[in-house]
Amino acid sequence: MTDSNYPIYEFPDSKYLVVCGDIHGDFNILVNKVCVQYQMTDTVVIVAGDCGFGFERKGYYDNIVKRNAQRMNLANNWIVFVRGNHDNPAYFDGKTFVHKRFLAIPDYSVVRANGHSVLCVGGAISVDRSYRIEAWEHNQKKLHRFGHANDEADLLAPNYYWSDEAPIFNKDAIVNILAKNRIDAVITHTAPSFCELQSKSGRESWAEKDTTLLQDIQQERSVMDAIFNTLKSQDITHWCYGHFHQSWHSMIDGIFFKMLDIMELYELR
Repeated sequence: MTDSNYPIYEFPDSKYLVVCGDIHGDFNILVNKVCVQYQMTDTVVIVAGDCGFGFERKGYYDNIVKRNAQRMNLANNWIVFVRGNHDNPAYFDGKTFVHKRFLAIPDYSVVRANGHSVLCVGGAISVDRSYRIEAWEHNQKKLHRFGHANDEADLLAPNYYWSDEAPIFNKDAIVNILAKNRIDAVITHTAPSFCELQSKSGRESWAEKDTTLLQDIQQERSVMDAIFNTLKSQDITHWCYGHFHQSWHSMIDGIFFKMLDIMELYELR
C-alpha cells in the first residue's frame, strides 16, 4: 500500500528477508544465486544500491524481468532495489520499474517482510564521477557524428553518471514514518561517518582533479549521520549498507552495522 507521504511495501507471504550488496548490473547472476545456487524460497531480497539501472535503455531491464519471471514465481521470491550512486534516480520513483517480483523503490520507503519493518534510503557520491562525466561526453561526441546521440529530455536515456546521486536528508519523511511505524532496521547505500570504510579506495587521487569531491563525500556521510541521529531513539537492531565493496560488521550503540561486499548476502533474522 502507499501512504500520502511515503510508500510502504508489504510482503505478507515472505518467510525470509535478505540484504544484498552492490550488484552492478548483474541481475541475472543475482537471480541465479538466489533461486538456483542457494535455492531460496519465499524470500525478499533487498539490494542496497548500485543495482545498475540507467546504463542501458529501459527495455533492457524489462527483458531481465521477463527472462527471470518464471524462476522467481516458482520460488516465490522478490527483489527490491534501493538507489545507489551508480543508478539513474529516475528509475526509483515507485512507478517506472514496478513488477510483481522486481521493484525499484523510492528513498524513504518502508519494506515490511518476515516481521521486520525496514527504512530504505539510497544515494551516495561517486568518487570516479569526473572520469564518468568525461567518458560519457566522449561517447556522445562519437554517437553525435553518426546521428545517434541521446535525447537529453529523456530522463531514462542511458548515461554513466547522474548529478542527483547524493543521499538526501528528509527529516519530515522520517518523522511521518515513525508516527505510524515501528522501524527496526535500516538499509542505505552508504553509511554514517563512524562506520567503515572511512575512505573509499582511490578517493585522494580522484580528488586531485575533482576539487569538490572530498567536501561532497563529507556531506554524504553527514546526511547518514543526520538520519542516524533522527532514528536512534527507535529500537533499531540492524543497519546494512553496500557501496564500499568490502565486508565488515560491528555493534555500535546497540545497532549491528553490516557492510556488504559485492553480491554478499546477509539474512535479517
